[in-house]
Amino acid sequence: MHMCSASKENQRSESQLMASKAFISKSFLSFYRSLRRRRQLARRDAHPKPPQKNHDLSFLHLHGKTLILDVEGALLRSSSTFPYFMLVALEAGSIFRGLLLLLLYPLLCCLSRGVALQVMALVCFCRIKKEEFRAGRAVLPKFFLEDVGLEGFEVVKKAGKKVVCVSRMPRVMVEGFLKEYLEVAQVVGREMKVIGGYYTGLMEEEGAMVEKCLSLLENFGEELYGLIGNCTKSSQNQIFSLCQEVYVVTEAEKRKWHALPREEYPKPLVFHDGRMAFKPTPAAALAMFIWLPLGVSLAIFRSIVFLFLPYNISIPIGAATGMTNRLLNPPTSVNGKPGGHGGKLYVCNHRTLLDPVYISAALNRIVVAVTYSLSAVSEVLSPIKTARLTRDKEEDRRNMERLLRQGDLVVCPEGTTCREPFLLRFSPLFAELTDGVVPVALATRVSVFHGTTASGFKGLDSFYFLANPWPSYDIEFLDEMETGKGGGSRYEVANLVQKEIGRALGFECTALTRKDKYLMLAGNEGVVNN
Repeated sequence: MHMCSASKENQRSESQLMASKAFISKSFLSFYRSLRRRRQLARRDAHPKPPQKNHDLSFLHLHGKTLILDVEGALLRSSSTFPYFMLVALEAGSIFRGLLLLLLYPLLCCLSRGVALQVMALVCFCRIKKEEFRAGRAVLPKFFLEDVGLEGFEVVKKAGKKVVCVSRMPRVMVEGFLKEYLEVAQVVGREMKVIGGYYTGLMEEEGAMVEKCLSLLENFGEELYGLIGNCTKSSQNQIFSLCQEVYVVTEAEKRKWHALPREEYPKPLVFHDGRMAFKPTPAAALAMFIWLPLGVSLAIFRSIVFLFLPYNISIPIGAATGMTNRLLNPPTSVNGKPGGHGGKLYVCNHRTLLDPVYISAALNRIVVAVTYSLSAVSEVLSPIKTARLTRDKEEDRRNMERLLRQGDLVVCPEGTTCREPFLLRFSPLFAELTDGVVPVALATRVSVFHGTTASGFKGLDSFYFLANPWPSYDIEFLDEMETGKGGGSRYEVANLVQKEIGRALGFECTALTRKDKYLMLAGNEGVVNN
């Protein structure tokens, strides 16, 4: 018995000794790698290697190698970060933050780049709740994609997923775009300091970001290549000094770059949020603030005209104030009764809350629109009758059949709006109501404000649309389609109607839903409790 116990003790001691040796070996190896990297950095700082200026961004030798990319200097066509901070100020903050940032712009031009970045971050992020900040994922990617240079993107594509992006902007602003749309391996940017769940507006020191990046690069092997702009800061040069070769893109070369075509986006841009429909450069932001008082007055006037005047008077007045509408293939018969019901069923894609109003104006008679989660303000100010749906299929079907017996009915089967040239999946509920439907294809154009939102106050959606200088609607009535009597299942009918509307507009049909949109843009399923 004693010998058995002693044997077990010896085995336990040997296993502990082996574990200790493994731990020591692993720690020593990690220390050795870190020390070797620091020695390389010190050696390169003592004898810096002049960057190799590049005039051919083919990078055919990047396969299997790691690319360190300067986002502002070598990916985006414009090196200015002001428009992106302005978007954060307006979308995550308020109109007053945006105005303050614009008023500080002359001062920012006199400060060094590092100090100007800190001032912009302070104005835009101070007292913004961290959990509610979604601009980096829901708003900024659209503008980043529009600013990506085709030549820089080709380099990223050839490097595959072994790309480490370095940005002067806070990481929370650029990470969503770089990881979700460009699928890069890592994103290095300065962290925003947080106290009590709120951003303070202060960024971490640049030295901390450099140290973090150097430790990160230990996992990417020895063959590192860099692509930077000629305005890259000295602190970031410490990172790029680890590269075997560094290629510099000058501002003159970037001015010749082409915009990345939409069909070459790595991932389709279907959803995005925010009110701004333009990139707010200093000049564009100044023009917007000058236009805003007139835009608000014009939106109120246009709303009053549509609320209290008949269509044959309100439409010419709206056109005189800059509203442009185009009606294609207007219906010749307005009193048909498909399927024995009292009215026609109009099925349209969903662009703004004004879709049923414009269809009613095109028909020159009042129609009824069914909605899921219309705000109380929009419901009160609607010039046509609206009816709420409950999301109980049987009850909603009965209510819609009752409304259809009373007159014309407009439904938007997508269930939510989509700004881009895509159609979301159509709910098949409308296919059970009647034997025939009239598809209606709608397209809108705005120049300053988007008339939709996922996370903002929906009661102002129509006002934002009408506050544009020249808001535009295209309305096309398609041929009536049979939905019953052997016309296929309700799902097949819904898909067919979606396809016909998509064909008329040149839009791409998708299987995405309202839930997908709101989970991405607002962090919820888009259900409003009334």
